[in-house]
Amino acid sequence: SQASFEEDSQKQPVVGHWKPLMPSRGSKEEPQAGCQDAGGVDETQSTEQLNVSRLRSSSVEIREKGSEFLREELHKAQKELKLKDKECERLSKVREQLEQELEELTASLFEEAHKMVREANTKQAASEKQLKEARGKIDMLQAEVTALKTLVITSTPSSPNRELHPQLQSPSKAVFRKGHGRNKSTSSAMVSAASQIVTPQPVSHERREVDAILFAEFQAWKESPTLDKSCSFLDRIYREDIRPCLDFTKQELSELVRVAVEQNTLTIEPVASQTLPVVKVSAEECGGPKKCALSGLPRTCKHRIMLGDSGSYYYISPSCRARITAVCNFFTYIRYIQQGLVRQDVELMYWEVMRLRREMSVAKLGFYPSEM
Repeated sequence: SQASFEEDSQKQPVVGHWKPLMPSRGSKEEPQAGCQDAGGVDETQSTEQLNVSRLRSSSVEIREKGSEFLREELHKAQKELKLKDKECERLSKVREQLEQELEELTASLFEEAHKMVREANTKQAASEKQLKEARGKIDMLQAEVTALKTLVITSTPSSPNRELHPQLQSPSKAVFRKGHGRNKSTSSAMVSAASQIVTPQPVSHERREVDAILFAEFQAWKESPTLDKSCSFLDRIYREDIRPCLDFTKQELSELVRVAVEQNTLTIEPVASQTLPVVKVSAEECGGPKKCALSGLPRTCKHRIMLGDSGSYYYISPSCRARITAVCNFFTYIRYIQQGLVRQDVELMYWEVMRLRREMSVAKLGFYPSEM
């Protein structure tokens, strides 16, 4: 504004002499001089007034433009401030949302980790249990295989093992051996069944012919061996052999014996030896040395049975023992087939099953070896 003022002052020519607009107090002007210079002074004053008015208008205009510019800048700054406030608010909401999602994610991760740890512990416990059961089964199978190998090594047709075949001993040694202990049904029956598997049978003069229906049922069962009674092979044997063979006078006890034989929990012990270990039982022994617990008839009982781990003993006659042993021999053999321990032709296995069925049929009719 000052530059424009100087520029305007240079363009306008100065007329006359510069004199103050108002006379000073101490000055005394002559009337004649005022009259003489009246025209020049008026022109000078008007020029000066014009310059002052221009200067004033320029300063006002500059002031207005400056204020207007400042107002526009202030308005822009306020708009930017509002936008920044909105952006800050939006970012704050985003931060809160992210923090909440992070907390939820952390909680879900911890929960999932705890769940995985629980599942892993459960699976580990189940695996350890299965491993323990599998080891028990392996030990049992190894024991049975060892027993079979012992039979093969120590018992041959030309030189049978008399310890494993008591019926071959002399009458003086046919009594119960010293130290004879308890025998599970499978253990007592394993000798008979395994010896039939390994030791060749003497040549018989009887003729035999395969029954097509029975052989077909056995072949179907052999494809997928099972102990389920619903299959046609076992259903027929249950109806024709097992149930009649284990059908004694005492029906309730007969049913318990059948279940124990099926579950392989039946124990047979001799009672005539004086060297047997004393076993304490929680229940009274049923029957007695002179009375059979299964038939209820007065008979000389040389053996007694225990069902599972009940601790209760039942005296049985030789005939009842022969019937129970025949059924145990059958179950032992089909368990060997199911476990894959029998390596024979299907027809040979079929005839062994028929022989065991014949033993059950003979035993249920009352026939039994004299050594029983």
